[in-house]
Amino acid sequence: MDKNKKPFYITTPIYYPSGNLHLGHTYTTIAADVLKRYKNIQGFDAYLVTGTDEHGQKIKEEAEKRGLTPLEFTTDIVKSVKKLWETLEIDYDTYVRTTDENHERNVRDIYQKLYDKGEIYKGVYEGYYCKPDEAFWTETQLDENGNCPECGRPVVKQTEESYFFRLSKYTDKIRKIYEDMPEFLLPERSKKEMINNFLDKGLDDLSVSRTKKSLSWGVELPFDENHVAYVWIDALSSYLTGIGYGEDEEKFNHYWPVGIHLMSKEIVRFHTIIWPAILMALDLPIPNRVFSHGWILFDDIKMSKSLGNVVYAEPYIERYGIDALKYFVLREFTFGQDGSFTNEKFLNRVNSDLANDLGNLVSRTVSMIEKYNDGIVVEPTKEGDYDDDLKNIAKNVINNVEKHMEELQFSYALEDIWTLVRRTNKYIDETSPWILIKEDKERLDTVLYNLIESIRIIAQLIEPFLPHTSEEIFGQIGVENKGWDSAREFGVYPVGNKVEKKDNLFPRLDIKKELEAIQIANDELFKKRVGMVKEEAKGEEEIEEVENIEFSEFEKLDMRIGKVISCEKHPNADKLLVFKVKVGNEERQIVSGIKKWYNPEELVGKNLVVLMNLKPIKLRGVESQGMLLAAEKDDKLSLLTPLNEVENGAKIS
Repeated sequence: MDKNKKPFYITTPIYYPSGNLHLGHTYTTIAADVLKRYKNIQGFDAYLVTGTDEHGQKIKEEAEKRGLTPLEFTTDIVKSVKKLWETLEIDYDTYVRTTDENHERNVRDIYQKLYDKGEIYKGVYEGYYCKPDEAFWTETQLDENGNCPECGRPVVKQTEESYFFRLSKYTDKIRKIYEDMPEFLLPERSKKEMINNFLDKGLDDLSVSRTKKSLSWGVELPFDENHVAYVWIDALSSYLTGIGYGEDEEKFNHYWPVGIHLMSKEIVRFHTIIWPAILMALDLPIPNRVFSHGWILFDDIKMSKSLGNVVYAEPYIERYGIDALKYFVLREFTFGQDGSFTNEKFLNRVNSDLANDLGNLVSRTVSMIEKYNDGIVVEPTKEGDYDDDLKNIAKNVINNVEKHMEELQFSYALEDIWTLVRRTNKYIDETSPWILIKEDKERLDTVLYNLIESIRIIAQLIEPFLPHTSEEIFGQIGVENKGWDSAREFGVYPVGNKVEKKDNLFPRLDIKKELEAIQIANDELFKKRVGMVKEEAKGEEEIEEVENIEFSEFEKLDMRIGKVISCEKHPNADKLLVFKVKVGNEERQIVSGIKKWYNPEELVGKNLVVLMNLKPIKLRGVESQGMLLAAEKDDKLSLLTPLNEVENGAKIS
């Protein structure tokens, strides 16, 4: 804590540790880390809190499957999360576990305060529970199929005794926050969603406890030993615990209210409706800003272990470095919108932006100074064409970067920096130093100075995004980092300094070779982490234990026999096929990722098993209205088809 600096408090979500974190999770934390570095460079006292939400029935059941206690299970996951943050060099200040003694004490204290103020009361809860999300919904909030509006999976109706937080009384107050603080919730689409889907309909009081019969793994309420805290007061108050709430009043008052909560879009409601209401009930200031980013998609689908489309950060860091991964996720995706990840996009971006644009610029410039001036940067004395344009761009980039960073538009900030990178490369071609060495040495010295000074500014501006690359560039051009504001001036580079060429910043990649290598590395890590790699069992193959379901849940699946009337390659995806399937009197379009195993022409006319009531989704721009069922093992796949002739449209039961 630095009392002499203005504080800026940043949080990531408190991640749910039911498994190892994938790239979708790391996206938020990378952004938070870059924002912290940027704010510190600007002179703020930036403080970053992250952590894990470790209570809940799902955690307890996952632990029991492995023969562990819930705390043993989450402790193992937390170790892997902290190791990942260490690998990514995330500079967090506090890691909060909701199982920490000080946090559990804060949770009990907060519940007691709310109860004493009449903000919590006992009642009976009746609602629809989504177990995977550990979220309750009213009937009007369910999707058109009666499923969870967040994940689309089936819900179960439950009735039980519960304590409620008087959320309904805060409807107008929260609406006023949105009116008085236009930047409280960004991007704008999230604000509209909260207003239209929740505030306009009126808020219901919030169930904030469960009986120990239904949820045994949680913080016991101080005023009722038969109830435990349920999810959101427990999880959200981690942001208070992380800066000393209940322990260090001076530290807490220095950093609170939070400068910005960063999170993925599916948990915006909890942070922008429930959380400010809880804080107002506690007489605490509300957050200054909440920003919800989009999802990193794989083939236009959200990353999910159940779909097998998870991408982990570690293989990319190991092969290409931390800076390459950070650059890609922040440059490729507009923060606030969904973005599609593919290995090919990643590798092409590394080659084009990092190896070709930035790497070549530094390498060419340093090499020319060594070749033409024995590595010494000579005083510029003869101006010429193109100088003013380069200097103007170089001096103005910092203003654009700062504007975009205040709006959390990381991709735009990087694009502005790369505008200078590309302009500097073009300056080399325009001035042709290899000709000037023969015709005008004085002009050559000026050109080389302008190049090295532009590179100095670039190295300064990329520091919060690519700290290793920034440091390497400063090392090659022979100057120290003079601080963020030094990028506002052109002509800071000290004459007489010596440069030293070293290895290329980013070696150019063989795309075909790397595509194969990175896919293998990621697949192996995925299989290991989801428990797919097992020792060979003697005799019959061991079947992985899965959760039992009620027959009523199975009955919700509408599976029918359908006939393939056409099958074509997807226009925008190498692994997908687009089917037209006739099911009874209805024709469905279905997109399936089975091109690896089947040629389109061999499937026309086949009778296949179709899951009909799967929520439609767009895959690489083409809508899919169902799913074809198949079995897969050892990289062999077979579509399910009836043994005997069955009437088209017949239901499977």
